[in-house]
Amino acid sequence: MKRKIHFGLSTTQKIMLSFFVAMLAGSGLLALPVSSATGEAVPYIDALFTAATSICVTGLVTVPTVSAWSAFGQAVILGLIQIGGLGVITVLAGLMIGFHRRIGIRDRLLLQDVFNLNTLSGIVRFLRKVLLGTFVVEGAGALLCMTVFVPEYGARGIWISLFHSVSAFCNAGMDIIGEDSLCGYVRDPRINLVTALLIVVGGVGYIVWWDVVRVLKNLRRQKLKCFCGLTLHSKIALSATGILLAAGTAAFFLLEYDNPLTIGGLSLPEKLQASFFQSVTTRTAGFASVPQENLTNASAILSLLLMFIGGSPVGTAGGVKTVTVTVLLASAVSAIRSREDVSLFHRSIPKQAVGKAVAVVSMSFLILFSSTLLLAAVTGADALDVFYETVSATATVGLTRGLTPCLNVWGKLIIIAAMYLGRVGPISLVIAFHIKKERKNLIKNPTEEISVG
Repeated sequence: MKRKIHFGLSTTQKIMLSFFVAMLAGSGLLALPVSSATGEAVPYIDALFTAATSICVTGLVTVPTVSAWSAFGQAVILGLIQIGGLGVITVLAGLMIGFHRRIGIRDRLLLQDVFNLNTLSGIVRFLRKVLLGTFVVEGAGALLCMTVFVPEYGARGIWISLFHSVSAFCNAGMDIIGEDSLCGYVRDPRINLVTALLIVVGGVGYIVWWDVVRVLKNLRRQKLKCFCGLTLHSKIALSATGILLAAGTAAFFLLEYDNPLTIGGLSLPEKLQASFFQSVTTRTAGFASVPQENLTNASAILSLLLMFIGGSPVGTAGGVKTVTVTVLLASAVSAIRSREDVSLFHRSIPKQAVGKAVAVVSMSFLILFSSTLLLAAVTGADALDVFYETVSATATVGLTRGLTPCLNVWGKLIIIAAMYLGRVGPISLVIAFHIKKERKNLIKNPTEEISVG
């Protein structure tokens, strides 16, 4: 009797396919004449690029979002941003809950891998909290934005506020305010602070959210310091985020202090505000309160580093993630000190986690190098502008030095591929390592010393 061959998709393949299908569906809707502000269909390559940058929550655009798309087109973009920020699988599972459909064991396993959790226990409850928390934060952000946009734009300010809040929380960086992002609001503390908070809250990760809530609830009963009661993951994510934000703010403030094209003409408090916002937005948000092409070379290089690192795992931000970089640095310190164990906050890091961190960074470097080489070949643009573009795409940031609108068809296709791989590549790689268990080999190859470094 012949065995039946099953061609089932792995979790990694399902996640990658879900983003790809959503991107194609979005591009089809955006290619319709009804999506265009003029009533004439936008070229499909631009519709595809916009769908890709939306579902990958990147923010690079070849046509202005505010003027190229109709209300319907902007609604499609907003829907793609929300789906991309939460994840296609998360949204589908949320719809199943909304329609009172039972979530089976296969769906629970898929959700476990999507959220990178270690147990199936409470997975549906965790999903409900993620969806509820997302909509509460986005709603609060929209209400706060209305205090600025409604007086300025009237009733349209409600739609602008909602779009801006969702885009900021999902770290997408797209807006329907103007063609110069938030440069017109560089002096406005309300927009800067609200946007920055939405970016940080969305980028720090859902696991950290509920861990902080758990500690605060048990704070009085346990009589512990808040930070001590957190899990190791939350301690690393919060510490790394705080250090990067503070160091980035100080560095941008010093490097751009006298630059008349960025913050040189601002008052001291405004300079600090703009420096802080630049430090926040490079963590894969993509909003710009100062023109990125006017940054000094030193600030641009610093921005490249912050963009590559990105936010924290299981959140809306991109990049290789704060926890990944922290684990790699801790591993390097252990190697220098000739220690076998990698430890942080008096806890040992599993070797498997170190291996995952190396794999994620290596894959990201491979995607980044390939896209940079190809984009430089087809555009001939300035090297720093090309590198800024590809890092922004791979880390799903959305900041540009003015190159995106000038891309030719090949350049657009390269950036689309970089955004897609940057959004699903490192994540899928981590999940693949998590679910793939190799058989233990009883026979091992002989060990031989090599020279490293």
